[in-house]
Amino acid sequence: MARNSRSPVTGKHRVARRTKIAMGAIGLAIAVGALAVAVTAGRTGEASADPADPSFFIDINKVPAGNNVNAALQKKGAQGSFTVNCGTNADGAHHNPDNFIAQPGIKNGAQHLHDYVGNVTTDADSSLKSLLAGGTTCKNGDKSAYFWPVIRIDREDNAAAASKNQQAQQAQQGKTGDVQQDQSAKDAQAAKDAGQGQQDAQNAQDPNAAQDPNAQDPNAQQQNGQQQKQRGTGGGAARGGNQSAQQQDGQNQQNQQQAQDRRRGGKNGGQNNQNGGQNNQSSSAAAPPATELGGPQGANEEVGDNDGQIIEPESATLKFIGGGAQNVVAMPLGLKILYGDAKQSTNGPANARPSWTCTGFEDRLTDLYPICPAGSKVERIHAFPNCWDGKNTDSANHRTHIVFANQQGKCPQGFKNVPQLQVTLVYDVPQDVQQKGQYKVDAFAQEKHNPRSDHDDFANVMSRRIMGRLVNCINSGKACAE
Repeated sequence: MARNSRSPVTGKHRVARRTKIAMGAIGLAIAVGALAVAVTAGRTGEASADPADPSFFIDINKVPAGNNVNAALQKKGAQGSFTVNCGTNADGAHHNPDNFIAQPGIKNGAQHLHDYVGNVTTDADSSLKSLLAGGTTCKNGDKSAYFWPVIRIDREDNAAAASKNQQAQQAQQGKTGDVQQDQSAKDAQAAKDAGQGQQDAQNAQDPNAAQDPNAQDPNAQQQNGQQQKQRGTGGGAARGGNQSAQQQDGQNQQNQQQAQDRRRGGKNGGQNNQNGGQNNQSSSAAAPPATELGGPQGANEEVGDNDGQIIEPESATLKFIGGGAQNVVAMPLGLKILYGDAKQSTNGPANARPSWTCTGFEDRLTDLYPICPAGSKVERIHAFPNCWDGKNTDSANHRTHIVFANQQGKCPQGFKNVPQLQVTLVYDVPQDVQQKGQYKVDAFAQEKHNPRSDHDDFANVMSRRIMGRLVNCINSGKACAE
């Protein structure tokens, strides 16, 4: 092959080079057209729909029975319980996308909406002092903060997603036709060029033999330039563009970024969705001040990528149990506890917990959205960690100071069993909404409404007297409710 590459240039070789040049022009035209298809299809429906992925849903009958470890632990140890009646936030009076535990002091730092019961002052700036001074929805005067992400019904997103896909397919089909026409024209030109190449081969003195065949034809050159311009600006014609391909592409990228920023509620919301408030992770140096994080918008209090109609729980049961322990000790005032992981896609699965089931199917839990049979309702069960280190009310990652007991209800060495909080939320989600995958939990943008990101937060602000009654009820085997 090396010897052939150094052989004298023959007429045959010259023809081959001219043909390659022609075919290269065809390839370039196809590439430009393909780029136009990709860019146009990618921007179709840019306002975006944000439904939960259909793979996130499962028929509850397909979930194995007997996998609820919380139920198994309840049969061990102290059998008492203490239930606090704090309401359901039925009127939506207390919502915000704050989390004073995981993102203290950052307004809208959670980037998804929370339902609150208990303390009525809970927000990004809450402290033990402010919570102690606040009021409460709990009938027994418990000022603790209980909060979890809302659930939304979103019929429109699924319709918008279907429309977006249809528009993208139509756009791609249209652009494919344009590319095919361009290729046919170029094929004809290539054939003509190949014939001209044979004539050139007879004249070895031809100084233009290795040049682009269009270089000697100013009309062809002008026509080719017009075709390239049409291909470059075709996707923007409907937007009133007589701009160049580069100008239009730059404008489209800017529009796309602005649309993403609006959906995330702030000038630099997209950046914050990736970096804002992650446990044990520093914020990006380019992250904007907390005041720039977008808050809830409109009647549905849509925030970030979370849209649709909020559905409040039909019931919210806040029950403290033994969690498998023979005896429990009092929680310290100000103890903060997280359940689940709002950023499980980033942090990994270690702290994610299966939370979902249906009423009448509590012996099985799933990390997917359940589709319940007639007469059964969607249910979330959040059983919190219950082994306290005996010293700290919080920790750097908000987890190491309080962990889960083992399957026998025992705590790690040096840890103490405290009452286990179990939050049970029941929702009347219409069956057709379940079957069509049209409900979803509020979440950080990167979670894409993954049900595995379900989570819950609690801060203990009970008086010593209430906590004393709670511990006594559990250890004595009584079922108390206040």
